[in-house]
Amino acid sequence: MKKILSLLLLLAVTAPTWACSSAVISGKVTPDGRPLLWKNRDTGFMKNHMAYVKGEKYDFVANVNSANFGELKEAWIGANTAGFALMNTQSYNLVEEIAPGKDRGDANGSVIYRALEVCATVEDFCHFLDTIKKPSLIEANFGVIDAQGGAAMFEVDYFNYKMFDANDPAVAPYGYIGRTNFSFSGKVNEGSGYVRYMEVERVLMKASATGGITPELIFNDLSRSFRNNMLDVDLKKGGYNAPEASGWFVDQDFIPRNSTSCSVVIQGVKKGEKAELTTLWTILGYPPTGIAVPLWVKNNLPDMMTYNKVYKAAPLSHQSLKLADEKVFCYNQGGGTSKYLCWDNLYNHDGTGLMQQVVKWEEGITAYTTPIIEGWRKRGKVDLKEMEALYQKLEEDLKAVYLK
Repeated sequence: MKKILSLLLLLAVTAPTWACSSAVISGKVTPDGRPLLWKNRDTGFMKNHMAYVKGEKYDFVANVNSANFGELKEAWIGANTAGFALMNTQSYNLVEEIAPGKDRGDANGSVIYRALEVCATVEDFCHFLDTIKKPSLIEANFGVIDAQGGAAMFEVDYFNYKMFDANDPAVAPYGYIGRTNFSFSGKVNEGSGYVRYMEVERVLMKASATGGITPELIFNDLSRSFRNNMLDVDLKKGGYNAPEASGWFVDQDFIPRNSTSCSVVIQGVKKGEKAELTTLWTILGYPPTGIAVPLWVKNNLPDMMTYNKVYKAAPLSHQSLKLADEKVFCYNQGGGTSKYLCWDNLYNHDGTGLMQQVVKWEEGITAYTTPIIEGWRKRGKVDLKEMEALYQKLEEDLKAVYLK
């Protein structure tokens, strides 16, 4: 009996639960008045790329699974030519009986793909959910922003949905709504991601009070957070590196995990600005070993971000995940060892850790991209020649970092 119980506990611990973290932030609490949409994506499909899609009504750019994108037409976070942006996190406490032969939230990715084709506003997405066939096979938290200043989170099951407006102080008193893998309208204390949700709240509540929620803050303090609130542990504060400790730690309930395939922050536009200025700040691969690259919804994306036949993913996705496999989750001695991360290789006293180097490279990219983006905002449009030149510069820098 003890052996059976031990086996059941092992299965419970190792059963795959994809652990996305996310937030919708109203422009009311960002420094520049532009709304933000963030998703840290966890999945069993680690090889990802960014795709430009010619949609029925609107074209869009989205994060997709490299393996099955063509046949399934699924997307996981993206923005379209109308300035409408959409993402999801899988919820695990909204649906009690899953449709026979289906996975939880079987339609989540196809819903994002289709909505990006036909929706322009938060109101459009409401209509979309009202009119799709039921049961919808959806079980998700969907975050939405649009070019009219809309910002909302939707909790959606097979038949119903509940909308949470990030611009409504009665609903979102701090101007943002965070979600992980449970829904507030679902069963209490079921689902998953409560410890990660604590960290999302801790970071965003403080930042919202000081007008400090930016893509940079989200990437560095959330996508690359190594704080576990239940344990009151923050690896970045020290004490977990050699020689004070072993330099290893267990990968448990941090926002970035060994199943994280990307992190994206979509920076929307202020009301009155052109939707084409919507910017998709995108890290492909494991966020602590990946670099954020700005993208726009134009039919021209950097090769490092798009599908490559050799890697069967975007080169940046492949290289970031390769670094994570070889340097971070590099203990491979029997089952379950992938839960151990080499903290010393990511972050150390000498400042030579992979994550420390990534942040420096990313700061360099931000330094030369920001003035260009600000120039476009002043002129009211994206300059295609400047965008192509910027992409070329980004390509060169990314190749210098990852392909040397």
